[in-house]
Amino acid sequence: MSKIKNFAITGVAGYIAPRHLKAIKATGNRLIAALDPNDSVGLLDQFDYDVRFFTEFERFDRHAEKLKRGVEENKIDYVSICSPNFLHDAHIRFALRIGAHAICEKPLVLNPWNIDALAEVEEESKGKVNTVLQLRVHPKILALKNSLKNEGKKKEVELCYITSRGRWYQTSWKGDLEKSGGVASNIGIHFFDMLMWMFGKVQKIEVHVAQFDKMAGYFELENAKVKWFLSINNNDLPEKVKKEGNTTFRSITIDGEEVEFSGGFTDLHTIVYEEILKGNGYGLQDAKPAVSLVRDIRDAETEINLNNAHPILQNK
Repeated sequence: MSKIKNFAITGVAGYIAPRHLKAIKATGNRLIAALDPNDSVGLLDQFDYDVRFFTEFERFDRHAEKLKRGVEENKIDYVSICSPNFLHDAHIRFALRIGAHAICEKPLVLNPWNIDALAEVEEESKGKVNTVLQLRVHPKILALKNSLKNEGKKKEVELCYITSRGRWYQTSWKGDLEKSGGVASNIGIHFFDMLMWMFGKVQKIEVHVAQFDKMAGYFELENAKVKWFLSINNNDLPEKVKKEGNTTFRSITIDGEEVEFSGGFTDLHTIVYEEILKGNGYGLQDAKPAVSLVRDIRDAETEINLNNAHPILQNK
């Protein structure tokens, strides 16, 4: 019988953490420690009454180090990282330092060179860095990938993803480009990874719209030409979606045919965890192409913003 794995989690009060907590429980493992500067974490009681909770990283770190030097059955085996994007790199390093594996939310890191540095730390450690690329395990996406045939002509792809966010978004870390990476990193990276996984490497990129709440552009892959639009502005929702009372709209068309995969998103993390626990998780190099793409988009976005800025700023 395999040993029950001990998990710790960072960013436990965040939006995505409940899916990780559910996956930890669903795979028969236990959460023993949690971190978040926000102490509104009553949801922990839905999973265990004996989780050590910390609002300060230093105390969380000290507790993990103490467990590392204690009896084997109490050591942390995995650290699930749901903290803000700019903290992912540091929290992955923390996981590896205490001898644990990391399971990190998207985007894994904000820059491709961070991945190169982490690869060196991973090589020196006993742990592995796993990233959550849940669309790669979505049954309909898997079926679509398997059905695609290389016909010698690039597919015409259109991606539209609108997920409504209120005014709080811009005053949180998510609205800070340096901390979040912007709209492309926050809400687009999973879809970009999925498209690159299906259609190959990036050959060309263009950014046409770069605003704080929406972005649009074009990139060409080895086997597809992709037009994309991302938005957190609910005014961009189609009228039909608004009338139905929905706040999110996902649409991908390939050669004019709609790809329907709206359902099944909430259980994908459990599938990801099952694969990671079997040793089949996606790692650093799997995440790098999409991280590189959103970095290039961010650089292009900065250039667009400078071109629209006051002349004195363009020379800085």
